[in-house]
Amino acid sequence: MIKKMTILYEIHGGLYVNLTNKCPCNCTFCLRQEGDGAHGSDSLWLEHEPSLEEVIEAFEEENLSKYKEVIFCGYGEPTTRLETLIEVCKYIRSKSDIKIRLNTNGLGDLIHGKPVAHLLKGYIDAISISLNAPTAEEYLAVTRPKFGIESFDAMLKFASEAKDYVPKVTLSVVDTIGEEAIEKCRKIAEDIGVSYRVREYV
Repeated sequence: MIKKMTILYEIHGGLYVNLTNKCPCNCTFCLRQEGDGAHGSDSLWLEHEPSLEEVIEAFEEENLSKYKEVIFCGYGEPTTRLETLIEVCKYIRSKSDIKIRLNTNGLGDLIHGKPVAHLLKGYIDAISISLNAPTAEEYLAVTRPKFGIESFDAMLKFASEAKDYVPKVTLSVVDTIGEEAIEKCRKIAEDIGVSYRVREYV
């Protein structure tokens, strides 16, 4: 049930942007499986995808100096709305030098049918990409992407390319996948040359 149209919400000093509910994955661990909000936020199920004007209007009600960063992460994959995401970044940049982070499944290339990492240059300061499995087969079972088995390699390609355009790129996993898989994923991140994070499953 939709309780409220939530475009922006705060968690631990960060301002999160809920651009869309569309996602090409159906991850077994996704918060969407458990409820309609995150960390006490109002419902993140959107009545409709907010227009650029609606997103900017929401930002204009905020004091960005209150926050340590802006994070594109809601109940959907932000890169499904890549053009709007970039326009929102342009707006933020015109108002503040606050850090901007993108949380993504890394499947933007498959979503748009072309490489997209270069489009983020100058707008995104950090990217966190959900790795969550050390092999294509395990990734497919856990993440259940609509693009199938090729999704794993596409995600890693995006991560590798993104480091040329974005100052900090991190591959992340949830801590429920087991120590062996966690260490294998760490090696993948090292081989690509990006940061690595094990995040707690809440």
